[in-house]
Amino acid sequence: MPASGREGRDPGSVPGAPEESVAGPVTRFGLEWFLARRYLSGERGQNYLSLITLIAIGGVAVGVMALVVVIGVMSGLQTDLRDKILGANPHGTVLEISQDVQMENWRSVVDSVRTHSSVTAASPFIYTEVGLHPGGEYSEGAVLRAIPDDSASLAITDIDSSLVVGTMPFGETESGRPGIVVGNRLGNRLGLSPGDSVTVVAFQNARVTPTGISPNMRRFEVTGVFETGLYQYDTKFTYTSLEAAQDFLGMGSSVTGVEFDVRDPWQARAVADSLSRSLGFPYQVDDWQNQNQSLFSALKLEKLAMTIILLLIVLVASFNIVSTLVMLVAEKTREIGILRSMGLTSGGIVRVFLYQGAAIGVVGTIVGLLLGGGVAWLLQRYPYTLPGDVYFVDQLPVLVDPVDVTLIAVASVLISFLATIYPARQAGSLTPVEAIRHE
Repeated sequence: MPASGREGRDPGSVPGAPEESVAGPVTRFGLEWFLARRYLSGERGQNYLSLITLIAIGGVAVGVMALVVVIGVMSGLQTDLRDKILGANPHGTVLEISQDVQMENWRSVVDSVRTHSSVTAASPFIYTEVGLHPGGEYSEGAVLRAIPDDSASLAITDIDSSLVVGTMPFGETESGRPGIVVGNRLGNRLGLSPGDSVTVVAFQNARVTPTGISPNMRRFEVTGVFETGLYQYDTKFTYTSLEAAQDFLGMGSSVTGVEFDVRDPWQARAVADSLSRSLGFPYQVDDWQNQNQSLFSALKLEKLAMTIILLLIVLVASFNIVSTLVMLVAEKTREIGILRSMGLTSGGIVRVFLYQGAAIGVVGTIVGLLLGGGVAWLLQRYPYTLPGDVYFVDQLPVLVDPVDVTLIAVASVLISFLATIYPARQAGSLTPVEAIRHE
């Protein structure tokens, strides 16, 4: 005698589900995942559930996209500033503690610094603040740096690679005056270009006369213009030869100090400490990280603050997941009761809703990563111009670090998964009888 529909149906089957037993772990996962996908997509006449699902996915995607873009900008800003600072500055400097802020015995210091195994180059330098007067009524304050005409000095400063026009100020000029190169923004303010002359005024080693202090003044010829991309360098810095600066400032054979580069810029602090111990008093050794500590500390703090703020966006988006699943549990309460009465365990019901939340988190994260990567690519392809006097750089740099992207993806999926625990446990706690009687 043929079995009735009720007797012939497998107790573990569900209408519309695959014709599989729920006994084995593989088929149990298939059933739970099938139910999760069915609930996410909504049923005929209940398309608002799928719309809510899309809103939840969109919330996660927007949060992840914002994280990728902002963290990429902050990482790019840190990297760009570091590269430009190291391109125009040495990894470390050695100064002598003295009243006249000058170093006479610099040759022995250079030899001692070069003996360190991590040092790649060492060279003397002069650093002083000056005034520039091109003629007329306008003058501008600037920084005058002087370096020798050798490969070691050019390797340390790397300023010759930033020249946009002209040459470094080494050798004789057509006018016979000492040469000087200026930053492009400083040159634009003063209307200077190669071949022009400018009066340089310095108070270092100024003479005291009966009528007052007499500063050092000399006419220089502009031989080149450089552009580093750092606003404070391009508006303030000038370079000349070491011999010209010594003669101009009346320093004789003395220099301001000794600068050096190391193999790994991140080890500059350890090298500076080692050199400080070996050189002893009266020499003071400093590194580029310590000289720019306030700037990079501010950038790190800003990056951390932006990360926390944008993670809150993802956290807010996770509440959409909670509300979506809570509404879904309320809508599917009778169906949950039927599933429980047909043999699906409480843990199975919990996993159905956990799969839904995890799916929303994973899909939203993937979409957000793709959108964030697309926006970052556009910013790299079409750089956004920034006011250099505010942000130090004149273009918005973007660097998408795979480590940062991985951490963002993991954090987003984890937050989304945690958001599903409460509604999933609520669904699993329903008893068959209560669920079936639910109106």
